[in-house]
Amino acid sequence: MIQLKDVLKFYKTAHMTKVVLNNVSTVFEPGWSYGLLGVNGAGKSTLLRVISGAELPNAGNVRRSVRISWPLGFGGGFHPMMTGRDNIKFAARIYGEDPNRVGDFVEDFSELGDYLDAPVQTYSCGMAARLAFGLSMAIQFDCYLIDEVTAVGDARFQSRCEEVFTARIKHADLIMASHSMEAIRIYCQRAAVLVDGHLLMFDSVDKAIEIYLRLNR
Repeated sequence: MIQLKDVLKFYKTAHMTKVVLNNVSTVFEPGWSYGLLGVNGAGKSTLLRVISGAELPNAGNVRRSVRISWPLGFGGGFHPMMTGRDNIKFAARIYGEDPNRVGDFVEDFSELGDYLDAPVQTYSCGMAARLAFGLSMAIQFDCYLIDEVTAVGDARFQSRCEEVFTARIKHADLIMASHSMEAIRIYCQRAAVLVDGHLLMFDSVDKAIEIYLRLNR
């Protein structure tokens, strides 16, 4: 279970304070995959980072009783001056996994070749996404956080991504932020709409999509 209790998240600039999550309280129940909808800038990525622990709320708390991934598509967890291989080993040890097994999986899956021994700061966006996706799939989580990215690269590589992703989620839940209604309908059974700092939860994906589309008119 993932529980948010009175979660407040805001960012301050020189001229204003932007409230992204306004005292949000909700529960993501195990056994269900959730779609996360919202207009650009609504705070979907911020919410995923708060759920994962990559960012802390300004107030309130997040309780997690399941093993949660970092947000796929979020490369901020990589140290840019470390090599891809060293980042893999570091992440594997944090999650109590065998670094050699994880390294072998990512090397085979990402197809980065010699670039694994180069600093991540030298990677293109596509290469960093391959590394992040491969590492996420190498470690088994109870809940995967998906931030718009389910496949990267060319058609052949996207097919490999879809194959391994489909295998993983047979035994795991998702919280998926996406503008793709098709993806939300395929992968999720419930959905939420983030609007003006408030999170509206729906047991029906179609109802959530209906509300989201109204907001986008």
